[in-house]
This record gives sequence, structure tokens and C-alpha cells, in this order.
Amino acid sequence: MAVAIVGLIAGYMYASSRSKKNARSQANIIVDEARREGEVIKEKKLLEAKEQELKIKNEAERQANQKLQKIQASEARAKQKEIQLNQQQSELAKRKNELDNQRSAVEKQKEALVVREADVENMHRQAMENLEHISGLSVEEARERLIESLKDEAKTAAASYINDIMDDARMTASKEAKRIVVQSIQRVATETAVENSVTVFHIDSDEVKGRIIGREGRNIRALEAATGIEIIVDDTPEAIVLSGFDPVRREIARLALHQLVADGRIHPARIEEVVAKVRKQVEEEIIETGKRTAIDLGIHGLHPELIRMVGRMKYRSSYGQNLLQHSRETANLCAVMASELGLNPKKARRAGLLHDIGKVPDDEPELPHALLGMKLAEKFKEKPEICNAIGAHHDEVEQTSLLAPIVQVCDAISGARPGARREIVEAYIKRLNDLEQLALSYPGVIKTYAIQAGRELRVIVGAEKISDVETEKLSAEIARKIQDEMTYPGQVKITVIRETRAVSFAK
Repeated sequence: MAVAIVGLIAGYMYASSRSKKNARSQANIIVDEARREGEVIKEKKLLEAKEQELKIKNEAERQANQKLQKIQASEARAKQKEIQLNQQQSELAKRKNELDNQRSAVEKQKEALVVREADVENMHRQAMENLEHISGLSVEEARERLIESLKDEAKTAAASYINDIMDDARMTASKEAKRIVVQSIQRVATETAVENSVTVFHIDSDEVKGRIIGREGRNIRALEAATGIEIIVDDTPEAIVLSGFDPVRREIARLALHQLVADGRIHPARIEEVVAKVRKQVEEEIIETGKRTAIDLGIHGLHPELIRMVGRMKYRSSYGQNLLQHSRETANLCAVMASELGLNPKKARRAGLLHDIGKVPDDEPELPHALLGMKLAEKFKEKPEICNAIGAHHDEVEQTSLLAPIVQVCDAISGARPGARREIVEAYIKRLNDLEQLALSYPGVIKTYAIQAGRELRVIVGAEKISDVETEKLSAEIARKIQDEMTYPGQVKITVIRETRAVSFAK
């Protein structure tokens, strides 16, 4: 048993010694491999460092070469400039020598002139002494007599010459002014004023009249209320008369009637719908008229609001003269006259077209139309000379440019020609406008219409603002105010209309 144990111990010791030797050999192998890898890495890093060193060295050499080239180029330019300066110095030296030679020659000529002047002075003095001796007058006395004689002759000749020039200028200026004015008028074709207060609407048969009137007259009342135009249906065959002083309202009523008759559906709701649609179409036509007028006259760059105002002139009149026709006529006259006077015809035409825009604003301020037109032109960025010509054509402001008197004269020419204006129509229209504005000033009033040539005033009020009892009071108050503030022939009937509507939709 003991022998076996000893054997086991001996075997274990032998195995342990062998494993230690194997471990040492493996460790040595690993150390050798690590040493070899370190050598490889070391060599690789050394190569990379050498490559980086070469790159830095090459870059430094390249930069040094560039600097050297720049230095050499600068030296070359400096040498070139030095050569040029040497050439210029040599040329300056040559010129200096030439100038010195010329100066010496001038000095010699000057000395010779001084000698000659002295000789001339001596000769002049001797001649003067001889003249004094012969005439028996001194030099001062002779000079004074000569001056007095020349003064008298010059005064007489100058006075005669001035009179001749002034007479000729008066005759020429008067003749030239007449020629320009007459030629300007002749070169612009004009029409006489045509101002109507009625429009005749033709129908195919008298049966249409009954449909337009409607049951118990409700259709014609709705049409009159919507348009503000009196519709006269009488025994005139195949015709209905639309009466009103406002051409825009008459045109809206005519177009609305045309659409209603063509469509066949005529009832109050349809009438209001068609009138609203036609009113929008007329507004578009106003804008189109303004654009077409500007194009026809060759005027560009007008503000859209100014174009709309020009279009509204078509439906306005001044003393019976159509305002758009008057403005076009004035614009053409201004262009012709400006061309005759050597001024800018485009600016003159522009000022002539816009000179009466103060008559067609959306509101009705108390300013004169010339001042209002000038403020509108300034608001829409027109040039100062255009604005001044508009404001000064009735002398409300001082004229600061030559365009202003041209516009003033051409406005007078257009308005003063035979058949251009009728004051009675303007006064009539103003009275109707005043009637409508007076009633419109009361609270609760929505619309006002002066019809039957101003003998009736229809006032439409809001049902939610005024009761039936208050309508009677309002009618009496308006009648009293018209009696106190206005003058008119005959009598004026005031009709206050209050209407309640209930609208529902079936869905």
C-alpha cells in the first residue's frame, strides 16, 4: 500500500514538472510574437512619419517658390516703372528746355512791344496836342460833348426801337394766341350737349304692360322701389317710359326690364334679384369705360380708383353737358395747345382728363370740386403739376405750372362753345339731388328717390328702426323741412314706405 502511494506521488511530481516546461515554452512563443508585431508597428509608424515629413517639406518648398515668384514679379514691375520714370524725366527735361527757349523769345517780343507802345504813346500825345490846338477844346471838354451827343441819340433810337418792339410783340402775341386757340378748337371734333331725363323702353306687345304692372301694381312698385325710377305705363303703344334725372338709375332700370321681359318671370323677389345683378354689371361697365377712355387718350399708369371715377363721368353731366365727353374734349384741347406751346402733350392730356374728377366722388363733401379733385389726385400719387392744374382750373389755388392755365383755358373753351351747356338742366338735377339728400339725413332712412320731375319724393325706411306711427311723423317733418329750406315750383309729395318681410327656406 505504501509503495503504491509513493508511486502516485512520484507520478504527480513528474507531470507537474512537464506542464511547467510547456507553459514556459508557450510564454516565450507569445513574447516573441509580440516583439515581432511591435517591430512591424514601429516600422509602419516610422514610414508614416517620414511620408508626413516629406509632404510638409514639399508644401513648404511650394509656398517658398510662390513667394519667390511674386518677389521676382514685383522686382520686374519695379524695374519697368523705373525705366518709364527715366523716360518721363528725359521727356520733361526736353520740354523744360523748349519752354525756356520759348520764354526767352517771349521776353524779347515783350521788350520790343514796350518800345513800340512808347512810340505809339508819343505819337498819340502829339496827335492830341495838335487836335486841341486846332479845335480850341481840351480833351475832357471834347469827351463830355461827345458823350452828351451820343446819349441823346441813343435815347431817341432806343425809345423808338422799344416802341416798335412792343407794338410788334403785342400784335404778334395776340395773333399767335388767337391762332393757337382757334387751331386747337378746330382740331378737336365736338358734339352739342344732349341731356335726357327719360328713357323709352320698347316692348313687343301691350300684353307685357300688364305683366310689368302685376297684380294690384305690386311688380311696378317693387321695380320703382328697387331702381328709384318712375315707370310710366300709359296708352303709348308698345312703349314704357322710364323717368328719372340720374342716368345710372335709368340704365339699371332699362337693363333690368329687358332681362325680366326676356325671361318672363316677373315678381318682386325676381325683380330685386335682377336689379342687383344689373347694378353690378353697370359698375363693371363703368370700370371698362374708364379703361377704354384712358387707352383711347394714350394715358397710362392711372390708379384703378381714378379709372373708376373716369368711367362714372359717363353718367354725370355738368350744366347739361356730359361730363365724360367734356373731359375727353378738354384733354384733347390741352394736348393740342401744349404741343403748340412746346410743352409735354401727355401731361396736358392727363391733367385735362382728370380736371373734373371732383364731381364724381363716392361721398359728397362740402369742398369745391376743383379742390376735391386735387386732393383725390394727390391721394392716388399723381404728379404735383397735374394736381396743381386740377386744383387751379377755377382759381381756388395758385397756379404753379404752365399746365394749370392751359387746363383752365381748355375747360372754358369746351364749356363755352355754342350748345355745350344748359344751366337749367344742371339746376334741375341739383334740386332733385338736394331733395334726396335732405330726406336721407334722417335716422332710419335707407333709400330716397325723387321722381315725377321732383314733384314726388319716395322715402324707404327700415322696418326694424321706425314704426308705422313714426313714419307719419317722419313724412310731416320732411315736408316741413323742404318748405323751410328749399325753393321749388308747385308742390312736393312725400311718400314714406315701411315694409316688413319674412323670408324662410325649405330644405
